[in-house]
Amino acid sequence: MKTLTAQMSSDGRAWRLYVVLYGVPDWPTFRWERSGPVPTGTERRAALAALGYEMAPGAAWSWTEDSRDPDDDSTPVVLIAAVAVRGRDGGVA
Repeated sequence: MKTLTAQMSSDGRAWRLYVVLYGVPDWPTFRWERSGPVPTGTERRAALAALGYEMAPGAAWSWTEDSRDPDDDSTPVVLIAAVAVRGRDGGVA
């Protein structure tokens, strides 16, 4: 079963969740119009479902941080989460 990657990110403004589809210009995207709190697991599952996806069996969110300018640690942190997903019918949507 082929899986894709969904990512969720925020740079201190709204949270975005999107499914990475290489070679496709417009990735399926869901946006929460808030900077905090971090969307809950229930909210993330609902957003994925609205986009036609679900977490792959056994998948768990992983978190990392980045910055707009990696050479300047005074720039705001960008939080990025990722999880393996599949189409809601068990395949790739």
